[in-house]
Amino acid sequence: MWNIKLLTIFPEMFPGPLAYSIAGKAIDNNLFKIETINIRDYALDKYQTIDDKIFGGGTGMLMRPDVIGRAIDDALKKEPDSQLVYFSPRGKKFNQACAQELVMHKNIIMLCGRYEGVDQRIFEKYNFIEYSIGDYILSGGEIAALTIIDSCIRLIPGVINNNDVNKEESFATGEYQNLLEYDQYTRPAAWKNMEVPDILLSGHHKNIDKWRKDNAIERTKQRRPDLI
Repeated sequence: MWNIKLLTIFPEMFPGPLAYSIAGKAIDNNLFKIETINIRDYALDKYQTIDDKIFGGGTGMLMRPDVIGRAIDDALKKEPDSQLVYFSPRGKKFNQACAQELVMHKNIIMLCGRYEGVDQRIFEKYNFIEYSIGDYILSGGEIAALTIIDSCIRLIPGVINNNDVNKEESFATGEYQNLLEYDQYTRPAAWKNMEVPDILLSGHHKNIDKWRKDNAIERTKQRRPDLI
């Protein structure tokens, strides 16, 4: 089982969309588990204060290291081997290779930042991997956590019955590595004066495989030449 602990001030956001479809079935089948930990439970005052003004001035508030540290220490008690993950625009750009690496860790602790982020001393004290899901700013780490978890659980054995699905999707490994997915079609074969390519109706699987690979290469050149 892939175990995820989420440190957040909004535990009610989980499992959220992960309770449905493929992810929801994986939870029901005990293939992965989500546990939320409310950071406010580790505050040091009756007001459950978790943030404070930034030294040196600046807008916004910063999450306090003494509060965050207590929450991390408690989360690490049962699984001290857990991989720590934080979401930040300064982090490594998350991709399929990152998902494949992350899912190899049995126990994950994800810290969802808010406000202007987290005191730098947290990252100097603990061994975090920092990930970015894109060059834009979110209000907090929870949506990034949902995105990364969803991409990872698809790689857990037993979550998707047909392993070939993962082999031919965008950013797959093997011969489709660094390629976007090829164009796909279904019934009806003719729609609004547009027809499915004849090769896909031919039943000649070798030719179909070649068409798909060529199409994936062409689409990648058009839309993501940086991947080639």
